[in-house]
Amino acid sequence: MTGRNQSTISEFLLLGLPIQPEHQNLFYALFLTMYLTTVLGNLIIIVLIRLDYHLHTPMYLFLSNLSFSDLCFSSVTIPKLLQTMQNQIPTIPYAGCLTQMYFFLFFGDLESFLLVAMAYDRYVVICFPLHYPTIMSPKLCLSLVVLSWVLTMFHAMLHTLLMARLCFCAENVIPHFFCDMSALLKLFCSDTHVNDLVIFITAGLILIIPFVLIVVSCGHIMFSILKIPSVQGIHKAFSTCSSHLSVVSLFYGTVIGLYLCPLANNSTVKHTVMALLYTVVTPMLNPFIYSLRNRDIKEAIGRILQKIPFSL
Repeated sequence: MTGRNQSTISEFLLLGLPIQPEHQNLFYALFLTMYLTTVLGNLIIIVLIRLDYHLHTPMYLFLSNLSFSDLCFSSVTIPKLLQTMQNQIPTIPYAGCLTQMYFFLFFGDLESFLLVAMAYDRYVVICFPLHYPTIMSPKLCLSLVVLSWVLTMFHAMLHTLLMARLCFCAENVIPHFFCDMSALLKLFCSDTHVNDLVIFITAGLILIIPFVLIVVSCGHIMFSILKIPSVQGIHKAFSTCSSHLSVVSLFYGTVIGLYLCPLANNSTVKHTVMALLYTVVTPMLNPFIYSLRNRDIKEAIGRILQKIPFSL
């Protein structure tokens, strides 16, 4: 316990982004456009996979869940950010803050587990193509998806309950645009050693281990690619996993760099900018990364568009 006075906090003040008042409208329009692009792009992928039976495969089962996770992940923080940029008093209730933190952890963790499942799927399809239908059975795919949802639910709930037991001090100002767990921990008068220990342990389970598994699977994929005598086969294999590597680099690069490898001068501005990369930019880019270089998605769009005139 510190010497600071404890108090009952009913709401928090989100400082938002360090933007000059004359630039508020410009950035508001920018973030609104990015959010609408994220929602529209991920909804298109979900609808395409749902409507086109050619995409009813393990890879696109994982991709549809990833798109849903990206859509919800952005919706947890961006609407509140847009509201904060328009309000003179950008407050959030105590219960609303913990709820935002829970769903932020939930959908962020879910994306991490789904990226591992997608990496395993790419590993099997390239390294064991003849056994792919047997290994990636519908039962296994569904089990991986359900396991991802269950693990993330318990992990997010664990951190939320540990946070709810602590006592806040008189300060209720969060120097961030959402209820970030690391920012909230700085406002407590209670001993946070248990929270810090749990964060350290679970970070390895949620970030480091999945990242290592993805890197190992990519290593096996690259080794198998080098054995392919056909140039066309090499090109197909590279196109299969390159999009996934792009998403992994964007997501894990920013999250690990922010939380596990802090900068020497980890200022609030740098922390906020890096948080914007994985909360705003990455969910917006994922639909484009998986669709612009994906022949199956392009063909599905063509088939759906061909059916529209007949439907009308």
